[in-house]
Amino acid sequence: MIDRILKFLYGSLFFLTPLIFATSTSELFEFNKMIFIYLITILIGFFWLLKMILAKKMIFKKTPLDIPIILFLFSQVMATIFSIDRHVSFFGYYGRFNGGLLSIISYIILYYGFVSNSFDILSLLKISLWSSVLVMIYGLPGKLGHDLTCFLVSRGRSFDNSCWSRETNVFDPANRSFSTLGQPNWLGAYLAINFFIGIYFLFRPLVIPSESDVTSDESRDLFKISLPVGRQVDFARNDKINLIYIVYLFVNFSFILFSRSRSALAAVGIGLVLFVAYYLLFIKLNAKKLIITLLLITVVPILLFKTGIERVDKYLSISNIKYQISKIHIKNKKDLKNNITIEQYNNASSVTESLDIRKIVWKGAIDLGLRYPFFGTGVETFAYSYNFVRPKQHNLTSEWDFIYNKAHNEFLNYLATTGFVGLLTYLGFIIFFIVYVINNLKTQISNVKTKSQMSKPKKDLKILDLDLSSRILVLSLLTAWLTILITNFFGFSTTTINLFFYLIPALVFYSSSEEESDESRSSRQARTINNKLSLYQYLSIFIISVSTIYLLFSIFAYWLADTQYALGLNYLKPQIADYQNAASYFERALKIRKEPVYEDRFSSSLSYLSAVASYQKQNKMAKQLMSLSDYYNKKSLNSSSKNIFYWKTRAKNQYLFYQVSLDSNKLLEGIKALQVGVKLAPTDPKIPYSLAVYYSLLSDAEKKQIQKDSW
Repeated sequence: MIDRILKFLYGSLFFLTPLIFATSTSELFEFNKMIFIYLITILIGFFWLLKMILAKKMIFKKTPLDIPIILFLFSQVMATIFSIDRHVSFFGYYGRFNGGLLSIISYIILYYGFVSNSFDILSLLKISLWSSVLVMIYGLPGKLGHDLTCFLVSRGRSFDNSCWSRETNVFDPANRSFSTLGQPNWLGAYLAINFFIGIYFLFRPLVIPSESDVTSDESRDLFKISLPVGRQVDFARNDKINLIYIVYLFVNFSFILFSRSRSALAAVGIGLVLFVAYYLLFIKLNAKKLIITLLLITVVPILLFKTGIERVDKYLSISNIKYQISKIHIKNKKDLKNNITIEQYNNASSVTESLDIRKIVWKGAIDLGLRYPFFGTGVETFAYSYNFVRPKQHNLTSEWDFIYNKAHNEFLNYLATTGFVGLLTYLGFIIFFIVYVINNLKTQISNVKTKSQMSKPKKDLKILDLDLSSRILVLSLLTAWLTILITNFFGFSTTTINLFFYLIPALVFYSSSEEESDESRSSRQARTINNKLSLYQYLSIFIISVSTIYLLFSIFAYWLADTQYALGLNYLKPQIADYQNAASYFERALKIRKEPVYEDRFSSSLSYLSAVASYQKQNKMAKQLMSLSDYYNKKSLNSSSKNIFYWKTRAKNQYLFYQVSLDSNKLLEGIKALQVGVKLAPTDPKIPYSLAVYYSLLSDAEKKQIQKDSW
């Protein structure tokens, strides 16, 4: 029974995590996925511990990655201890959530929970494919200009893409699909993983034929490397199944193109090269059909939907081809020069190329790593610490005032926030797993050769086929995992991607070590059920039950507080600007859960309300609101003293306090806050401007005071 529950919980992770989002929270996608992962992790931990208590023994399986995981976890703990903001390092940056120490611990629990219990790997992989199908179905209307999320947010009032900001092309579903993942690159990374899972199921029938596929004559000389001589196993036996997976992969790759994610496209391209190279070198079965099928799956969608990369697409467009040919026949140099000028003008854009911005951010991340070489600035603190070393060139880009809460390179992000210790242990985890899988594949090839020499014709053929199937499974999982490394190099991990990052190694280790038979599991479980519970077991069950209920309620409170926070943010929108209701919801959020982000917003709202009260001649109320606002501002700064955004809030609050009290000391307090801001963000162009405004106001105040004294 417990094993069934655990299977259901892990199945839910693979199926529901990519699909989950909610319109009632401050962040629609990542926050809700993270909350769901926390809930499932708590339940898995509970039933896993319950299973141990009932079995009266430790159920914990060691894996080859134990030491790399311990070292990596150690680096994250140390980076959290020495963090510039321990609260953020533990829970994660508010707005991204994934990546904090708590989430890393959750992923590690899920990893060991998987390898230590009994699962059907193929069923879980199929569940993942079905989930990706639903993700694509959900994203299709948005591509056609009718986004389902907008329909839900507007409660059925509009069925278009108007709810998304188009300041950049990131949130334009018609241009770049993102479905339920939240951003186009996240969708692309997720589909790239499932692309290679689909590849496995497409080519699996090639290596597990029915007995009628092999004649006794064919089985006399069983293998060249690992395959029967002259054996012809094609798609005919499983035409319907193969057609389903071909269609799936075609649509999957098409949606990667719809996302316009260059990193995902590169990941699939590199992954296919590696997969095909191994297949042609060591498997060789139906190689022509492999190549033709993969070309059909990839080339046709590219011709139909293009890549979104101008330098590539110009060779795929008939009109551009004609244009290139026509340029050859242009003899008048002046006309050619004019054409080039027009072309350059048309290609001009006020939006800075994303790769150029990434290079600037990467430089900042490297500088941070060199400044804090051991444990970095703290897990998930990049949003604040990047300002310490933010290159001046960033001010010349179209995203000069954007908040970069990640380095847009997972490896450099670890360098900046966890130092060289964190980066090296992270790389050690990656390298160790890759080396293990390569050695595993080599071992399987060697074992197959040995078995082929010792086996009797036809008798052990099924075993040999299963060995080959296992190799293709491991190869597909490794390739899927490598796509994560590629997309993470140009971006950063998200909840769904991190789930695969930790569980794909678990899948590989589990598939490589299925030693216990189903019969032995059943007999062991039967013995466990028949045993009477002791007092110690009852007490243990009570303790873990109470702990689980407490943790579940804590996670629910986390989610509920955010819904109140989201309502408060909604009232702060410029078109609404209802600070009274905003402050009310921020206060509710704080009553449910203490969070510096809530305190900061609450403080800001109260400062505006104090100005409104002063304007309405409610001076006593204005002073009370000023005092309360200052209290929560100081409280948030006590929790996060290196948070530049909280210091900016303080400066803004002091300006409003000056408007209320006309006390020049408030301006001096604001100037002090901005001076701290200069130290924390020396290249922020807004701070010097704000200082100039404050000094101007202070000068005017002093002049008025002099004039007043002279009278």
